[in-house]
Amino acid sequence: MNFVVPDFYPAAAEIFVAVMALVIMLASTFARGIARGLAYHLTQFTLIAAAFITIFTMEGEVVYTFSNLFISDLLGDFLKLMIYFSTAIALLYGRGYLADRKLDKPEYYLLALLMTLGMMVMVTANHMLPMYIGLEMMSLALYTMVAFDRDSPRSTEAAMKYFVLGALASGLLLYGMSMVYGATGTLEFSAIAQAIYNQSANQTVLMFGLVFLVAGICFKLGVVPFHMWVPDVYQGAPTAVTLVIATAPKLAAFAMAVRLLIWALFDLAEEWQVMLMLVAVASIVLGNLAAIAQQNIKRMLAYSGISHMGFMLLGLLAGVVEGDRHFALNAYSSAMFYAVSYVIMSLASFGMLILLSRAGFEAENIDDFKGLNKRSSWYALMMLFVMFSMAGVPFFIGFFAKLSVLQAVVAAGYLWLAVVAVVMSVIGAFYYLRVVKVMYFDEPVDASPIRAPAEVRVMLSANGLAIAALGLAPQMLMSLCAYALLGSL
Repeated sequence: MNFVVPDFYPAAAEIFVAVMALVIMLASTFARGIARGLAYHLTQFTLIAAAFITIFTMEGEVVYTFSNLFISDLLGDFLKLMIYFSTAIALLYGRGYLADRKLDKPEYYLLALLMTLGMMVMVTANHMLPMYIGLEMMSLALYTMVAFDRDSPRSTEAAMKYFVLGALASGLLLYGMSMVYGATGTLEFSAIAQAIYNQSANQTVLMFGLVFLVAGICFKLGVVPFHMWVPDVYQGAPTAVTLVIATAPKLAAFAMAVRLLIWALFDLAEEWQVMLMLVAVASIVLGNLAAIAQQNIKRMLAYSGISHMGFMLLGLLAGVVEGDRHFALNAYSSAMFYAVSYVIMSLASFGMLILLSRAGFEAENIDDFKGLNKRSSWYALMMLFVMFSMAGVPFFIGFFAKLSVLQAVVAAGYLWLAVVAVVMSVIGAFYYLRVVKVMYFDEPVDASPIRAPAEVRVMLSANGLAIAALGLAPQMLMSLCAYALLGSL
């Protein structure tokens, strides 16, 4: 007897998260006292349960659902699991920080779940409309989270910048989607690819649409020339919110780039490859050079993130090699491995900032790390792991992330690109090593003991050790990325 899988079965995790978000919203409205104490735990339970549901409903093959609007494949499932993981850890790190500033409210966790739901929709979309809806759900939640500290003029200013520029980017993306629809007559990714392959699309309109789509993707990744919001928002948002912005949304933006450029518009690869090449080089150069001048470590990490996203784009553009599917898989999996590695490193870096912060004090300047080794040699070691990994020092996960991307770029025949990336990485190592220098060789400005909940100390230590351990054995994570992509092609 054959069992017919219900249409909603592959989207069970999304439905569950939506229902739990509704529960928290109703509780915060009608039973605020109960919601205040349970919102965090309900959110963590939701993320863990969603992970189990995602694992349980994995098909191992590509399944289309809801009239081909959504796709269930290994790429989407793997990225959803990483989104749950990074969001749960970000909320764990940030809870004490928010409580110290009286921001630990049910609405914050509701927004976190809505953001997560938006990202889940983005990574499983097979149609431009659900892709856009997921993007807007994620973005609107993030705008509100940045402005969550209503008494902070700096947070309000950052949220306004983020909202205005984000609205502009959404407009560009939507305009690009409308042009692609006008050129091909469809918004479904596989149908768009088929129309382009059959040369039945209007090429002029399609090229304009491609330019607008790439612009929208670049804004969400925070790369040059659409990077203006990144340093201001990272600095202006509460550090707990900056941690959220710097992690899971990068995975969703990567998924959007893969679905749009590789799944739908691969036959235009020669055009978007050149665009990504210019964007990647500009991001790596500007990100590393601008970071050197920063004294605020949140701005430094923002410019560093711009550079890292430039590296990730190198992996995407290196996969455009005609007739070599195996090589393309290696290049795209290197980009995915880089994105996941960056998220793991960002969790630890901003987690350290939260660890050193306390009520009435924000640890956001490089000088705040002075003498950290004398205050806590263990956490100084964890921060050293993070900085060395971001700089690409062997043998940490960041080194192998850079190496895998550079190997793909060289194999694609772009030796000059690899040389530029290596030179800028060497220059960029300066600002990472400067943090290590002040931790180990300068006298502490603040000698107060570091206090944090036990679960934060344990998770932050595990995060730092994972960066080192995955550097010693990176093959497992690399293979997972390659397997996820292979099962989705």
